[in-house]
Amino acid sequence: MGGFFGVASKQDCVFDLYFGTDYHSHLGTRRAGMAVYNKEDGFDRAIHNIENAPFRTKFDKDVNIMHGYMGIGCISDYEPQPLIVRSHHGTYAIMTVGKINNLDDIIQHMFRSGHTHFLEMSGGDINATELVAALINQQDNLIEGIQYAQDTIDGSMTIVLMTPKGIYAARDKLGRTPVAVGQKEDGFCISFESFAYLNLGYTADRELGPGEIIVMTPEGVKTLVKPGKDMKICTFLWVYYGYPSSSYEGISVEEMRYRCGQKLAQRDNASPDTVAGVPDSGTAHAIGYANESGIPFSRPFIKYTPTWPRSFMPTIQSRRNLIAKMKLIPVHELIQDKSLLLIDDSIVRGTQLRETTEFLYQSGAKEVHVRPACPPILYGCKYLNFSRSSSEMDLITRRVIKEITRDYKHVHLELFSDPDTPEYQAMIDEICKQLNFTSLRYHRLDDMIESVGLDRSRLCTYCWDGKE
Repeated sequence: MGGFFGVASKQDCVFDLYFGTDYHSHLGTRRAGMAVYNKEDGFDRAIHNIENAPFRTKFDKDVNIMHGYMGIGCISDYEPQPLIVRSHHGTYAIMTVGKINNLDDIIQHMFRSGHTHFLEMSGGDINATELVAALINQQDNLIEGIQYAQDTIDGSMTIVLMTPKGIYAARDKLGRTPVAVGQKEDGFCISFESFAYLNLGYTADRELGPGEIIVMTPEGVKTLVKPGKDMKICTFLWVYYGYPSSSYEGISVEEMRYRCGQKLAQRDNASPDTVAGVPDSGTAHAIGYANESGIPFSRPFIKYTPTWPRSFMPTIQSRRNLIAKMKLIPVHELIQDKSLLLIDDSIVRGTQLRETTEFLYQSGAKEVHVRPACPPILYGCKYLNFSRSSSEMDLITRRVIKEITRDYKHVHLELFSDPDTPEYQAMIDEICKQLNFTSLRYHRLDDMIESVGLDRSRLCTYCWDGKE
């Protein structure tokens, strides 16, 4: 995953760019960068590793020496960006958010058709943003190049590209990720998160539609390619990824999570002493549950954030699990001899939630009832790298299905995504047993979609039901 921010201003834009990019720190943990442009000095760029330090501490010196009236910034969970590229289109800076499933095929095709080369990153992989630039450069102009890149890529790709003439922003073809536009008296901005520009004095202008391409200058925003009709925005933006103060397609993240918890409570028959959310993303779901059920909300553990601000890092899974455990500080008075109902945003591998449950038992909990705020995840994300699993067998659902079925190769996964089938219930019972919960009830897909409020045809639900 990743987040981005861009500014085109009649004044120096670096201050806005610095803080607007920083507001996306919850979306990425490895690399961050800013690129600016002014007529006198041309392009300038800074990229830093942010695995062990917040964005602001790494860029505080750069912000004092960089100058420009246009700039783009990116927080990335993987590749360094923005990149500065020289091509027959001229020099431009580029950054992307998305996933390329056919990366190797594209690279081999380009090798066969020309003398292209790519620089390897430290892990030996090709920078996806560099590949997108190479695709763009195969066409006669930037707009055709952006469309060609998006048509060629199997997956999803939002592209932001800065030239001396303006900042081009292209939302991915099916709108799986958002692009919001803000405006103020002396300029405009684009942002992944709609809240990121509010404290900088911008007001909401609009959101780009699926596949829409715009060019942004200090004077205005012009649509170059009109949006398509079909949309498949990622539902996990509301459930987990999105910051609470954001909204997508006009729908508030925080309010959606309240509705999620409300609907969980309406179908539940548990009678715990208290309702709690796994911080931070589970908290709003738990508040919604508590408000609907009348069961008190409490915080039996507190997330320690001063030195562990990010939930994603480090990249090694075993260490991530350890860090996740270290972050949670128990409040024994709220745990001892209590029956707790715990809401987390999701269960992926199950490791962290199992350890959290054991942690609560060790702290004196009598019962731990678990209510994930989304349905069981049966498929690895093909579009936004939600699950970093190298194999779908990393998902606890797939491991359990394999254990309880005799012929896994011919298993019908749709039976395990339907909450009204015995196969689904057998899977849930086994997950509950393996993770040592007192009880387990997942959110239903139909209820979750109703919590969002968009038509199901406009939401991506692939990771739950396998439907593209």
